[in-house]
Amino acid sequence: MVFVPAGPKILDRGPHRFVESVYGARTAVPARDGRLASRYGDPVPIEIEVAPIAAEELEELLPLIAAYQRFYEAEEIGDDRNRSFFRRFLAPSDDGLLLGARSAGRLVGYACLYWHFSSTRATESVLMNDLYVDESVRGQGVGRALIEATAEVARERGTATVEWSTAPDNHTAQRLYDSTGAERSEWFSYELRA
Repeated sequence: MVFVPAGPKILDRGPHRFVESVYGARTAVPARDGRLASRYGDPVPIEIEVAPIAAEELEELLPLIAAYQRFYEAEEIGDDRNRSFFRRFLAPSDDGLLLGARSAGRLVGYACLYWHFSSTRATESVLMNDLYVDESVRGQGVGRALIEATAEVARERGTATVEWSTAPDNHTAQRLYDSTGAERSEWFSYELRA
């Protein structure tokens, strides 16, 4: 999956070639209408390529995962722990999927998707558990492209819903999320140390 401001292209190179075989996706992000820029206002200023993270790219992804964890003040951040945990989301996976966003060949953002279930709807959904964009390219459409790619993955899986949450004080992310047409949930989240 690729998004470029001038129009869609087909991703057909390197380790990302398996996107088509795993998910049947041959079209650019977004697949439905090809008008990401018109959906959000101004044209996206950089070319963004979004594709599943290949096994050989996991090491390159680890610093972005650690930056995401630092942003949310996680304790005990470690490459070994992250490598072990996030390896389970390399495609094909029964647990989820890691999507990477590249600009000029550099990994600049990622989303970690979990295959999730809704008992109230009696269906599968996709939980976008992590969304992170490198500070140097924020505001340039990378987060939007990752959200659209996530929606495309959900459509390819036959699910009707993508869910995610963010910290109440992350107003920058909330502005992006509000601009996508997503609806804020009325549910509260709880955590219990087991």
